[in-house]
This record gives sequence, structure tokens and C-alpha cells, in this order.
Amino acid sequence: MQAVWYFTCEIVQLHDNTIMESKEAIDALLALGQETRLAAFRLVMEQGPPGLSVGEIAERLEVNLSTLSRHLAQMERASLLRSWRRERQVFYAVDHAGAGAIIRFLTEDCCKANPDICGNYSRLRDGDRPAGQEHLTGMTWNT
Repeated sequence: MQAVWYFTCEIVQLHDNTIMESKEAIDALLALGQETRLAAFRLVMEQGPPGLSVGEIAERLEVNLSTLSRHLAQMERASLLRSWRRERQVFYAVDHAGAGAIIRFLTEDCCKANPDICGNYSRLRDGDRPAGQEHLTGMTWNT
């Protein structure tokens, strides 16, 4: 997946028209603002693209399956996770577009875009890619 970031005052947009407005940013932050959800997000993030089954997440976090399912669904609605079914199991992995969008939303004006101060969090404009920073979002950049 290739992405180019565009910025406006309160919107972060990916080339695939994924837009994060203030309301979506608040939803994402609320989804992460609970101990079990944050632990689940971090656990799934560690696993990378293969993700984990709901059962495995519940076992590792020692959380009731039905409670965990509600938490995972909230993070999926906030575009932080994505799910898919394999036979009778449901798997979750990080939605890198959504997770990247919230990071960009939070850091787009970091240190007035001075890379000497904030390094990797400096604001990207017009699809420019700082050399060596392609790994920041787990995506490649159009040049």
C-alpha cells in the first residue's frame, strides 16, 4: 500500500481517501483510553500483519471473551483494528491506515515542523518523504 499524507486544519487524509477529522480522532483516543483495550491494541500491534485470534487475545490478557469482543469491536469502529474470519475464528490485526492517521493527526504540527526538535514527527507536506523515515507508518511513500 502506498500512501501520501495531505493536511488541512483539522483533517488528515490518505491517498485512499481515508480521512480523520477531529471526531474520528476523539473516537480513536477514546477507544484506546481504557486499560483492556489499550493492552489488546498493544498486543495485536506486536503481532504484526498476521494478527491474533480473539481467543488468543482473550487468553493472553486473561479477559472474558464476550467482554473482549466488545472492546475489539470498538477499536475496529475507530479504525484502529481490522478483523477477518477464518473458518470459525475471528482474527484481529492493526489497521495501519487508521493507526497511522491518528499518529499523524496528533503530531502534524509538532514543534512547528522543525525536524531538529521533533525529528520523525515533523510535518510532511505535499507527499514529501524525509529520507530514511519510510518506516514510520509501516507504509511506503509516493515520491
